[in-house]
Amino acid sequence: MFDWVKKLLGSSNDAEVKKLQKTVNAVEALEDEYKALTDEQLRAKTDEFRTRLQNGETEDDILPEAFAAIREADARVLGMRPYRVQVMGGLVLHQGRIAEMKTGEGKTLVSTLPAYLNALSGKGVHVVTVNDYLARRDSEWMGKVHRFMGLSVGLIVHDLDSAERRAAYACDITYGTNNELGFDYLRDNMVIRQSELVQRGHNFAIVDEVDSILIDEARTPLIISGAGDKSTDLYAKVDAVVRTLKRDVHFEIEEKKKAISLTDEGAQRVEAAFGITNINDAENAELNHHVSCALRANFLMKRDVDYVVKDDQVIIVDEFTGRLMIGRRYSEGLHQAIEAKEHVTIERESRTLATITFQNYFRMYHKLSGMTGTAKTEEDEFQNIYSLDVVQIPTNKPNIRKDLDDMVYKTKKAKFNAVVDAIAQVHANGQPVLVGTVTVETSEMLSAMLQRRGIQHEVLNAKNHAKEAEIVAQAGHWGAVTIATNMAGRGTDILLGGNPEFLARRAMRQDGYDEEIIEAATGHAEDVSDEILAAREKYQSLYKDFKRTTDEAHDRVLQTGGLHIIGTERHESRRIDNQLRGRAGRQGDPGSTQFFISLEDDLMRLFGGDRIMPMVERLGLKDDEPLQAGMLTKQIESAQKRIEGRNFEIRKHVLEYDNVMNRQREIIYGQRRRVLMGENVRDNIIGMAYKLIDAALSRHCASDDGTDWDIPQLTNYLENLCIHHGKIAELEDVVRSGDRDALAQALKDDAKAFYEERETALAEIGLDMREVERVVLLRAVDVRWMDHIDAMDRLRDGIGFRAYSGKNPVTEYQIEAGYMFDELNHLIREDTVRRMYQLRIERTPERVQAAVRPVDGKPIVPGNGQPRQPKRVKPSERVGRNDPCPCGSGLKYKNCCGKDKETRE
Repeated sequence: MFDWVKKLLGSSNDAEVKKLQKTVNAVEALEDEYKALTDEQLRAKTDEFRTRLQNGETEDDILPEAFAAIREADARVLGMRPYRVQVMGGLVLHQGRIAEMKTGEGKTLVSTLPAYLNALSGKGVHVVTVNDYLARRDSEWMGKVHRFMGLSVGLIVHDLDSAERRAAYACDITYGTNNELGFDYLRDNMVIRQSELVQRGHNFAIVDEVDSILIDEARTPLIISGAGDKSTDLYAKVDAVVRTLKRDVHFEIEEKKKAISLTDEGAQRVEAAFGITNINDAENAELNHHVSCALRANFLMKRDVDYVVKDDQVIIVDEFTGRLMIGRRYSEGLHQAIEAKEHVTIERESRTLATITFQNYFRMYHKLSGMTGTAKTEEDEFQNIYSLDVVQIPTNKPNIRKDLDDMVYKTKKAKFNAVVDAIAQVHANGQPVLVGTVTVETSEMLSAMLQRRGIQHEVLNAKNHAKEAEIVAQAGHWGAVTIATNMAGRGTDILLGGNPEFLARRAMRQDGYDEEIIEAATGHAEDVSDEILAAREKYQSLYKDFKRTTDEAHDRVLQTGGLHIIGTERHESRRIDNQLRGRAGRQGDPGSTQFFISLEDDLMRLFGGDRIMPMVERLGLKDDEPLQAGMLTKQIESAQKRIEGRNFEIRKHVLEYDNVMNRQREIIYGQRRRVLMGENVRDNIIGMAYKLIDAALSRHCASDDGTDWDIPQLTNYLENLCIHHGKIAELEDVVRSGDRDALAQALKDDAKAFYEERETALAEIGLDMREVERVVLLRAVDVRWMDHIDAMDRLRDGIGFRAYSGKNPVTEYQIEAGYMFDELNHLIREDTVRRMYQLRIERTPERVQAAVRPVDGKPIVPGNGQPRQPKRVKPSERVGRNDPCPCGSGLKYKNCCGKDKETRE
């Protein structure tokens, strides 16, 4: 009934598309007018649009003309004029929504339209991709168009210094990866000087593969860490004990929840091994945590599925793309537990200095948009968490791909035999086959089976990702068989008949060209050497030759039915399955897809078996007989929907915790940024001293009549903090009177006078008191914030136990976190005031120097726990005026030792 009504009235998406058509028509109506412009006239449109925006017009007012201008530039520079559906996709992105566009529909070209329009304001546009290769490719390729139109284009990739990053962010349009943008944000909130900042705000982001970044990696925290000081010995000791434990005797696993826990017998076994009476006692919390990590490492985390071992390292495999996540580590000791399991070098646990999740990073943008081939199934999550709608953009040509019903077998063995038979059958006709696997282990097993059958093939998984784009690009040529783990290779089109670009690259490699020269020759950079120009001519010649060959092969492959996709297992998420399917049938090409499933697959065993197994038993099927029915496919999709719903609820629940920390981060970073940008903190520091005096009086002089006042404690605290020594003794009459208000005022007056004396003393030796204040306050914030992150992690680890007493853990977490945040602010005030008031001013015959350190001589910067030793500067070493002073004061050279030197010179 509902489907019938939907067909009659049309879907809400149809209505959205219809609305967009009007604006697309307006853009297309300007095509002839803009075609008639010279290059100079077309380029001049950029200045015209900027002027109109400055005069009060909005981006929406100039949208049809701006889109028409950049569309014409695309045609002139790239030889590609965006189709109507691509213009429509650009409109959706400009509106701050998600454009779902199928594979091969030209999403990269689509991004030029909203990027150009939104860059005209000068506030910056970030185009975000998943890896350095795509960021570099798009910045060169699409960057040619933007530069033609007079806009500046920057690139943020891994190996850039601060100056290069600052220059890239200052551009009108900046291409970069989600990781680099997030890390730059964190680093910006750790710098001491405004000149060290690299980012300039978060105006508008266009996120490519938005589902991967905002959902699959949403909970992945970006962490900047420093070395910890704990020994790693305990990991190996615990691993040796845990290895002896047996499932269902010493521990239990809840596979659906991916949870593992000790039984009573298991706890007793561990207690006996370590000579303790109760592993759940508070004093054994660290050991308990190590045991939990070792259990997960040994019995939940699988080698070649969750991680690989390479070069004495444990490297995480991305669950959704199959790529190696170089440099990423599991947190909270799990990575070390896996290292102990695999007998590789156990790295010390690091200490978190700053952290943020992609969820919270991308929610900072004033306007956020994204594009992907698969987003509609996750629309509820996009709307709930990011306030992003999803609009499905029609394909440029009708999709004629055939999605066949699933083939279901009773056992995995029967399933994989059937997969190899199907590959052999399709391969015999010359039809290219792409086989999608969920794990590295499965891809290698299938590869061995194909080798035994004498079928040539390529394998793409986390162990062989270096030539990822090249392998995927060639998956469409005649007779190709390609095994790919998950959706490795997103961002690269599979062209039927083969990809001439990658064939030309391979030929250049065989001719002895260096990899860097090949990259430059196939790139789009304009300012290049003669050597690269010569290599580019060679590449273009090879490309033309191969293009003729692949065009002929294209027609031949079409006759076989196009690319055939075989999925060896259904993923928990329909979206990942759809990504695999989407590799076939691009731009109206024929293609087909089919999934092979066994009742022993995790998805079926855990979530669908109870419904499907009775059906199979009634039919009396043998192991090698497939069950193929549309109803069965619907049952499988129903299981996937349940898992998706559960995973969404888990992410949403986790976000409730994350939001607490995020609000605190925003407050701390906001205050920090105001100080960094030059806010005068003098009055704030004196105000901090006043608050600390009030808090001390409340603590040590609680009564209103002077009884029970603890004057020795008050004296000890305040005279080592912010008042003159002996001051409270001078106020004996006030103390005797029991007048707390009068005592408070007298102490505050003394604190202010004491601070003014500090200012005078520093001014006499030519130091900038305002800069000293800024450095001291920022360092106090950084050190205490680092401690606070650790404390919040510990709170979160244990808060779940509150549920046993009938309390809501999230509410309890919010309450406790509030108390801890108050304590954080108190400690920042205390550290800042103590360090400013207790500054040690040293005078020497050669120069006068202020060492910004507390009276006990501990460093005010996070380091190795030892006071920083002054660096001896050789006469040949040139210290810049704005560089940190070599003496270790934390001040700029010109405001410290250099000031005296400059005065003498």
